[in-house]
Amino acid sequence: MSEGRLRLRVITPTRVVVEAHAETVTLPGALGELGILPGHTALLTTLRIGRLAYRSDGREHVLAVQNGFAEVAADVVTVLADVAELPSEIDLEAARADKAAAEAAIKTTGGKALDRQLSLLDAAVTRIAVASLR
Repeated sequence: MSEGRLRLRVITPTRVVVEAHAETVTLPGALGELGILPGHTALLTTLRIGRLAYRSDGREHVLAVQNGFAEVAADVVTVLADVAELPSEIDLEAARADKAAAEAAIKTTGGKALDRQLSLLDAAVTRIAVASLR
């Protein structure tokens, strides 16, 4: 690894979404946002639905991720996500429709169904925010 850089790999069950060198990586950890810099101590964490951002060659790149795990070891950040989408891959109108459907369903559901709808809403809001960065 070159001095002052991280190697970032974002992988889903179907593909490698990102393989890049980065100066910084920001992850949606289960307990809050994590900022990773070169030299970071080893770390294993679960991920929640949210925005993954990384800075490479002075430019910020963003993805929408949904759940999974992240490992940091020896300046390598490996993200294993259930879903990871680049801004260009997100259908903004579909994300808006998903958001509206989740908001409507939240009004009439409870229990585990409510938890599911809140997750769908969170995913839709994240996808909209990331897609808006194109």
